Amino acid sequence: MTGVRDGATGVDALDAAFAETVRRTGASIGALYLLAPDQRQLFLDVLCGAPAEVAAPWARIPVNAPAPVAEALREERIVWVGSQEEMARTYPRTAAALPYPLALAAAPVTGVRRWGTLLLMWPAGRPPYMTQRERGHITASCGRLARLLEDTADDGTFPAPGELPRVLAAETAAGAAGPALAAADFIERLPGGSCALDLEGRFTYLSSGACELLGREAGQLLGTWPWQSLRWLDEPTFEDRYRAAVISREPIVFTACRPPDNWLDFHLYPDASGISVRIVPSGAPYPPAPAFRRSSRTAVPARAGRLYQLTHLAAALTEVVGVRDVIDLVADQVVPAFDAQGLVLSTVDAGRLRITGHRGYAPETIERLDGLALDTRYTPAGQVLATGVPAFFADPEEMRQTYPEATDISGKQAWAFLPLIVSGRPVGCCILSYDRPHTFPAEERAVLTSLAGLVAHALDRARLYDTKHDLAHGLQQALLPRTLPAVPGLRVAARYLPATRGMDIGGDFYDLIPLGATGAAAVIGDVQGHDVAAAALMGQVRTAVRAHAALGTTPDQVLRGTNRLLTDLGAELFVSCLYARLDFAARRVALASAGHPPPILRLPGGETLPLDVPPGPLLGIDPDARFPVTGIPLTPGLILAFYTDGLIETPGADLDDSIAGLARHLAAADDSDLDALIDTLVAESGAGRQRTDDVALLVLRHVGGGDRQAETGT
Repeated sequence: MTGVRDGATGVDALDAAFAETVRRTGASIGALYLLAPDQRQLFLDVLCGAPAEVAAPWARIPVNAPAPVAEALREERIVWVGSQEEMARTYPRTAAALPYPLALAAAPVTGVRRWGTLLLMWPAGRPPYMTQRERGHITASCGRLARLLEDTADDGTFPAPGELPRVLAAETAAGAAGPALAAADFIERLPGGSCALDLEGRFTYLSSGACELLGREAGQLLGTWPWQSLRWLDEPTFEDRYRAAVISREPIVFTACRPPDNWLDFHLYPDASGISVRIVPSGAPYPPAPAFRRSSRTAVPARAGRLYQLTHLAAALTEVVGVRDVIDLVADQVVPAFDAQGLVLSTVDAGRLRITGHRGYAPETIERLDGLALDTRYTPAGQVLATGVPAFFADPEEMRQTYPEATDISGKQAWAFLPLIVSGRPVGCCILSYDRPHTFPAEERAVLTSLAGLVAHALDRARLYDTKHDLAHGLQQALLPRTLPAVPGLRVAARYLPATRGMDIGGDFYDLIPLGATGAAAVIGDVQGHDVAAAALMGQVRTAVRAHAALGTTPDQVLRGTNRLLTDLGAELFVSCLYARLDFAARRVALASAGHPPPILRLPGGETLPLDVPPGPLLGIDPDARFPVTGIPLTPGLILAFYTDGLIETPGADLDDSIAGLARHLAAADDSDLDALIDTLVAESGAGRQRTDDVALLVLRHVGGGDRQAETGT
C-alpha cells in the first residue's frame, strides 16, 4: 500500500494510512493501539509485519502500565527506545516480554481527544537515535490517523476491541502467495536455498534437498507450521527462534536432532516478506553473513534456561506460607541462581522500610539500614519504590555517582534494587548484592524484574497470612487455660500441640473445672476447622461447658445445654466433646460423649483399655440430641487419658487399631511423672513429627483421699 485509495473511507482509509506510515518510516513492524471504551486499556486494532499470534501477549495493555505504548498516551509524547539495553533499563517488564534486539517508537494518536498509540519497531541495526525529521514525520502521521479515527467515530464505523487485530500484508509480500513466487523470493535472498516460511511461520516453499533432510514430501509440509508437522521440532525453544527472527529481523541459527541421530543446523534469514531457512547437516559450511555471527550470540539459547529457572522459582513461591518462608526461599534459591552473595529483604511498615530478612551482611550494617524512610536518599531503595523501576549498579563508582554514602555501608561491589509492587502499592524492596563488580545483561535485568513481581505477591500473601495467624494464635492461647487448677485427690497434666502445616491453630481444647470440695469435671473437645472461626467457636464451647458444669448438672445435661447453645447460634462448624464428672465422695466417674474418641482407662493393677462410652451426635447438629452416660468406679491409682483425634489419626490406618495402640503405649508408660508420660504418648504415636491436625491431651490420675497433693502442668 503506497497511499490512501481514492474514495476509501472508514476502516479501509485508516488501514491504508497506517500501512503507508509503516512503509515510509522503514519500520519492520507496525501496530496501532486504540483506547478502549472504558478508557482503562489500549487494545491492538491493526498490525503490520508480524502475525497476530506473535502479538497476542500484547493485545491488551493497561493505560497505567509501565510500557512505552501506555506511557506515550499518558504523557502525550513520542517514546523512543533505541536498543535492548535501553529497554531493560527503562521498561524492564516490556524487556522481559520482548527479549530481542530492536528499536521502537511509540507515539500518541490525539486529535479532538486521545485515540490511542502508534507503535513502530525496527531491527537493532538502525541508528540508536531518532532525527527531528523522523519525529516530525511520525507526529504528522499520527495527526492524520487521528483525523481518520474521528471520521470513523462520526460515521459509526469506529473499530471495537476484537479477539485478534486486523493484520495487513506488507507491500513486498503481495505476490508471495504462490509456491513459485515464494521460491523466487527465497532464491533472491539466499543462494542454494532450502525452504521458506511466511511471517505466520508456515512453509511456503521447500526444495527437494530440504524434503530429503526433513524426511517428508513437500505436499505434506506446505502450508503447515514446522513445529506441528515435524514432531521433533515441537519444542518451545525452536518456535522461540522463529519468533526472535520475526521480531528482530536478524539472522538466527539453531541446531535440532531429527531422530534417531541426524543433527541439522537451521539458519533463518528474515525480511519483511518472510523467512528463508537454510538447512544443512550440523557442522557443514554455510554462506558467510557478518550479521549472522552477531545474532548467533543473542540471548535466545540462554533465555530458555532463564525461563525454566523463572518458572521453577515461580512454582516455589506459590508454595510459601509465611514471611520467613519467602525469605528462606529467596536466600536459598534466588540469591545463588543469580550468583549474588548478599540479600536484604525489606517490607513497608508505617512509612518506613523494615528489614525482615537478610543474608551476607554484618549485624551492624543491617542496624544502619533498618527503618529507613520511604523517601530516603541514603540508598536507591526509596527511589525504586517511588518509581517502580528497578535500579542496577555494576560497580561502586556507578553507585557513588548518585548515592555517594551508599557504597561505604556494606563494602559490596554491585547491587540490584528490585521494587516489590502489588497493584501499584509498594510492598517492600529486595536487594541482591555482589562482593565483586557485576554487569547486569538485559536478559538478566528482565528476569530479575519479573521475579520481583512474583516475590512481591508472595510476600504480600505471606504478610497477610502471618497477620491472620498471629491473630488466631493469640485468640486461641487466650481461650485455652494458662494453668490447670489444683484439685485435691488428682494429679493432672495437659498438652496442646498445634498442627505443623497450615495456620498452626485449631479448635482443640481441654479444661479442668473444680466442682466444690468433693468433685471436679474434665472436658476435652475438637472444633471442626483450623482458622479464626474454629478458635472463636472453641472459646464459646468452653465457656458454655463451664457455665453448665457450675450448676452441678450431670454430664448429659452439660452436653445437651451446650448443644442447644450451638444450634441456637447457627454455628456452621461442628464440635466433638467428651465430658467427665468426678465425684470423690461417691467414688464414681460419670462420662458422656458427643462424637468424641473414647478415653483410655488404666486401672491400678496395670490393665489398660479404651473405655466404652457410647457417643451421641456431634454438637451443633440436632438441638434435641441425647447423650448416654457411662459410669465407672473412681479408685485410687486410676488413670484417665483424654485426647483429640489428631493424636491417633494416621492416613491409611484403622482408627480402632490406632486407639488400641495408644492404650498399649499408656500401659507401658511410667506414671510417676505425668508430663513425661504425655511426652511418651506423643512420641510413640508419631504426633511429635509432622502433623496435619492439632492435638490436645489431658491426663488425670486419682491419688486417693488421703493424698491431698495435686500436680498440674500444661
